[in-house]
Amino acid sequence: MKKIILFVVLCLSLSATAQQKPKIIILATGGTIAGTGTTSDRAGYTAGTLPVSDLIGSIPSVKEVAAISGEKIASVGSQDMSLEIWKKLAVRCTEIINNKEADGIVITHGTDTQEETAYFLNLVVPRTIPVVLTGAMRASTAISADGPKNLHDAIIVAANPKSRGRGVLISFNESVYDAREVTKTNSTKVNAFSAPGTGPLGEVYDGHVEYYKQSIRDTGTSIPFPITKNTKLPQVEIVYMYTDASVDYIKMLTRKKVDGIIIAGVGNGNFSKAFSEAIKKATASGIIVCRASRCLSGRVVLDGEVNDEALGTIVSDDLNPQKARILLMLGLTKTKNRKELQSYFFRY
Repeated sequence: MKKIILFVVLCLSLSATAQQKPKIIILATGGTIAGTGTTSDRAGYTAGTLPVSDLIGSIPSVKEVAAISGEKIASVGSQDMSLEIWKKLAVRCTEIINNKEADGIVITHGTDTQEETAYFLNLVVPRTIPVVLTGAMRASTAISADGPKNLHDAIIVAANPKSRGRGVLISFNESVYDAREVTKTNSTKVNAFSAPGTGPLGEVYDGHVEYYKQSIRDTGTSIPFPITKNTKLPQVEIVYMYTDASVDYIKMLTRKKVDGIIIAGVGNGNFSKAFSEAIKKATASGIIVCRASRCLSGRVVLDGEVNDEALGTIVSDDLNPQKARILLMLGLTKTKNRKELQSYFFRY
């Protein structure tokens, strides 16, 4: 009788332990992590061909850590990522969070625009559970494919209670990055991401995640810029500054009456006299122009070398041009007031 009782207790204990596993939903969008090639020793591959079930199947041991399920949102190389896919991701993440469907979300994504998707989601998705993006630099069929390890680590990060309240994260090559600060800094190596201004928030090793710092940017649970699948995102374009750069693109965008322009300026967001004249006409026509920098790190200072008040421009602070575009797009869904828009760049 005692043996039967012990057996029942043990079964109940194991059942309770299984039920305590955090539930993680993987949202797949394609990318190299789901790519397949014709040979294992060549770089060429086709992105997004592997189903999410195969990605999960490549890391069977992680099922001891979490209860995992997967869904396909898209199947593209990240160079073909779009605003429509962003909105679809945002809506699905919000549904999962609001309906308490999971304890964490992992998004598999190509690396080329992964930082942009992460920052977009950071501004439009509730921050009550971890949302973690990851990907790979080598296709699933390559020698030493890095996708399974990166996916394993991302699940570990998403399942860890310490990841809550940190906004959207990127887990890559055993490092964990803040969505705002991370950028892709290498085109082919497995250590493709870094955060030049701040460094990683933490690291994953041997199935454990440790955090060493926290972003001081607004990471409350409220959604800065809530959107729906019907939200129309304003048109914001990026213009690159370089020696003797033509102003024709700025003039064309002004004639087209786009909503905003990001100038990827040199140094402290600087540009030529010709650019200044073209930008002044753009701001006079009601277009919001934001000065960013093509430098890898550092801030663009408001009313520093450039008289932003006279020119009618705002600055990106330390956001790179591609992320400045995202914040300006979302900011313009709320206001066209230049001072209010500038405050977003210092807050988010």
